[in-house]
Amino acid sequence: MLKLYNTLTKNTILVKPVQKGKIKIYTCGPTVYRDAHIGNLRSYLMADWIRRTLEMQGLHITHIKNITDVGHMRQELLEQGDDKVIAAAIAEGKSPAEIAHFYTERFLYDEKELNIIPADVFPKATDHIEEMLEIIEQLVSKNLAYEIQGNVYFSVSAFPDYGKLSGNNIDGELLDAVRIEADPLKKDSRDFTLWKKAEPGRELKWPSKWGEGFPGWHIECSAMSIKYLGSHFDIHTGGVDNIFPHHEGEIAQSEGYTGHDVVNLWVHGQHLLADGVKMSKSSGNSFILSDLHEQSIDPLSFRYLCLTAKYGTRLNFTFNSVKAAQRGLTRIRNLIWNWNVLDCIDPNDKTVMNSWTDRFLETINDNLNLPSAISLTWKLLKSDINPRTKLNILHKFDQVLGLGLSNVKELYQVPNYVRDMVNKRKLLRNVSNYVEADTIRDELNAQGYVLEDTVGDTRVRPKTAFEKREELWYSYSSSSEVPSMINQCDSVRFTVGILACNYLDDVKRCVSSSLKYLNYINAEIIIVDNNSHDGTGEWTEQMAQSNSRVKVIHTDHILGEAAAKNIILRQARGTIIILLDTSVEITGDIFSPIEEILTDDTIGLTGPLGLRTDNLHHFHDGEGESGDMDAMQAYCFSFKRSKIKEVGFM
Repeated sequence: MLKLYNTLTKNTILVKPVQKGKIKIYTCGPTVYRDAHIGNLRSYLMADWIRRTLEMQGLHITHIKNITDVGHMRQELLEQGDDKVIAAAIAEGKSPAEIAHFYTERFLYDEKELNIIPADVFPKATDHIEEMLEIIEQLVSKNLAYEIQGNVYFSVSAFPDYGKLSGNNIDGELLDAVRIEADPLKKDSRDFTLWKKAEPGRELKWPSKWGEGFPGWHIECSAMSIKYLGSHFDIHTGGVDNIFPHHEGEIAQSEGYTGHDVVNLWVHGQHLLADGVKMSKSSGNSFILSDLHEQSIDPLSFRYLCLTAKYGTRLNFTFNSVKAAQRGLTRIRNLIWNWNVLDCIDPNDKTVMNSWTDRFLETINDNLNLPSAISLTWKLLKSDINPRTKLNILHKFDQVLGLGLSNVKELYQVPNYVRDMVNKRKLLRNVSNYVEADTIRDELNAQGYVLEDTVGDTRVRPKTAFEKREELWYSYSSSSEVPSMINQCDSVRFTVGILACNYLDDVKRCVSSSLKYLNYINAEIIIVDNNSHDGTGEWTEQMAQSNSRVKVIHTDHILGEAAAKNIILRQARGTIIILLDTSVEITGDIFSPIEEILTDDTIGLTGPLGLRTDNLHHFHDGEGESGDMDAMQAYCFSFKRSKIKEVGFM
């Protein structure tokens, strides 16, 4: 049976059903005021794998995943009662109900894309205000909560076990440290809000015995988990950022209300990092599934990527890593495609199947050790077991892995006319007419189909969207992946570097005007296509193919300006580097004066538009002033390549 790490007891324990043969799971669901980023989705994948593992072993699962459509008042971060749903609704011109419904549907679609088994119930917070008020009233009657001026607070000091999940004790400094601004109405600064009095003009509010108001953040999960799973259930899941204060508060409320332990096992998934940094909206790296779609990456490749790390460890997401996962998933699908068309006799070797299945269960039952499960899967794929038996075992594995491997045959279907062309090609090959046979192969390849010739047969499948994209050009995920030429000698007088991100007309004008005045100069133009989607990538590729002095490098997502320009600096071979903004149009010879100025070794960089500063913090336009400038604006930014070794990259 499955063992999981219990955040509460700090050890790995066996999942023992409260009710024989049944497991009840509660998962903290999304707050539907924006898309769930893939870091959030990793947590929901963890819950899905727990469910699948238990179901594979014959247990009946009841899974509840709440939808926070209230726009909970996050007391610990928004002490003044700011409501994220309302703020988002105002910004988008929609009502709170409309925006909550929109993002709820988006969330459910994302889960479907990731092959997450839907929860049995997705209760909405707005439908359970009555249950929340019932718990709050009981907590007040038990002197675990108190009311002041229409606000109701949980009294942390009245619940001695507060802090047992997170380790934050009631007299520690950490509790105070999470607050932005103290609420003067509280008896103790560490108390948290159960019910907040509605401020004037607030749209989302409900009647209560203390007046109109709205619930605090933690209370909704206590109310909905107890309503749907009872006062004692098996597993509660969430991300590590839920541990404190959310789940700590939930334990205090639920146990204060019931008078006993409510949850047997608390399971938390670690953060998903993006390029080594915690994924968050404020960091600008909160990628969502549509960002993967833009790169023609199958969402199940992200599921595969998450399988490669234990749920309790941090996983670093990069577009390079998810592309590698895409290739791994495609390899598995291709193997299944091969087995499906092979006319093999299934010996129905139950002993072999049971042996592999037992090894798989032993692996995943060890605290959901999915990386080892994937490793075992690849051992199976490479084994010399009969293909049909191997396929049957793989389908058993996929009951937990959830990679949709039983759908490969459907995924690789091709139209009848394609099969007719393949059959015609077979006949041509049989009579050694390889010229016409190759013509058919090239035509099918151009239409997006892969042909594989085997002994006596030819297999055909559609190319994946990812394969089609990779055929266009190679895309980099970070500047560090791009080879550095910094230690190689200069090979041209000038490198003109242009960072392009959409605005094709501007890019055309900037590049064309640069080429015009570089006509008789030994120079190169390096264009970084920073994940454009308006035809810039295609146009720059055409320029590179038609003009040997133009080089284009593509990125698979939008890099920060410094990172993207570092690609230019790493690839530049010009004695002088000139970085141009795409808004610039060159109308004369800028190269000779730049070169003349930079012969003076005391000058670090130059450009037509300067800035002045007295303190290196505040800058102002220096145009028209006499004397040296303190900085150059980025419209035209020029310096010697040799200076990079002195000052480093951006």
